[in-house]
Amino acid sequence: MKKLIITADLIAPFEDVRIEKFDKYILQNHLNQLAKTHSKDRVVQMRSYMRAIFAEAVDQDYLDKDPARLVKVPANLRPVDKTVLTWDQLRAALDKLLEKSLRDWLLLMLDMSNALRPGEVVALRWQSLLVEPLLLDITETYYRGKVRPYGKTKRSTSQVPIAEELVKKLKEWRIDLKSKRKDVTPDAFIFGGRFGGPLDPSNFRKRTLHKLAEELELPNLTFQVIRRTIATLAQKLGSSKDVQGFMRHETTDTTENIYQQILLPSVRTTLDAIHAELSKKEGHAPAPNPEPPPAPSVAAIHDTHNEDVVVMPAARMEGVAVDREAEARKPVRGVLLKFAPKLPIRGREEVLPNG
Repeated sequence: MKKLIITADLIAPFEDVRIEKFDKYILQNHLNQLAKTHSKDRVVQMRSYMRAIFAEAVDQDYLDKDPARLVKVPANLRPVDKTVLTWDQLRAALDKLLEKSLRDWLLLMLDMSNALRPGEVVALRWQSLLVEPLLLDITETYYRGKVRPYGKTKRSTSQVPIAEELVKKLKEWRIDLKSKRKDVTPDAFIFGGRFGGPLDPSNFRKRTLHKLAEELELPNLTFQVIRRTIATLAQKLGSSKDVQGFMRHETTDTTENIYQQILLPSVRTTLDAIHAELSKKEGHAPAPNPEPPPAPSVAAIHDTHNEDVVVMPAARMEGVAVDREAEARKPVRGVLLKFAPKLPIRGREEVLPNG
């Protein structure tokens, strides 16, 4: 993928220009032009590649000075699209599409359910659908008219689970296609184009997704928006590791910091919970000291044989209780020690008076 991007953005536009003819103005102008049509991340990435290429040229003595050293990232960059849809909006898009085309509905449902990249979903063949273990075996991707035996990352080409209900829908559609004498052999593409190759994802985006967005008044609807939406909404359905697994990212950092966006209702719920904890008054304050039980009016002392019972008046009992409390509050005094009458001082004895 990186090789293709470098070829398209840096090598192809300058394939007829000799390396010693480059200067800062040419490179800066080219980067400014890229910023008009490409995303911020793409432009920043191209600047890094550009500087690395010319720095290597200087190290290899092809150039005396580095023309890319002072090239800056353009100021007017396209804003990064962070659109995230809701479950209702996704369901509305699926319902609308089902009215028009079963094939397009299956493609979009498969893309949403498994958060597939566009080049992955159109490159699926019937043999990629493993019915018994309910898996999708992703071994190829489609990019700019070519089917490639690799993906965007190492984890892109792998096996991912697929919903059983969706497998049933695909099998039924395959039977219907076979009755219409369509190619449904194991090597055939599930979503094939008119000439036997895969369906072009860019055409599907323009002719299908963009029209759906207009009809349903959605802020945006692309494969990237769908993938970001599923990664974000799945935060409440599984752990970050689970989301990383079906997104097939190399690290959870990519899942959490690039794809998953903040959900304001979830943030509000968290803040309300914090406020509720801070506002609690009952149940978290220290319990007050229990009041002592009232003194009994009569104290009965009973021996083990129930022979004699001595009754003490209540007034006398209260006096005893008061005396004990006063005794408990009385400070404890230290015990006075009796010193010896004679203490040695510098080799002689000095007699101290007693008392």
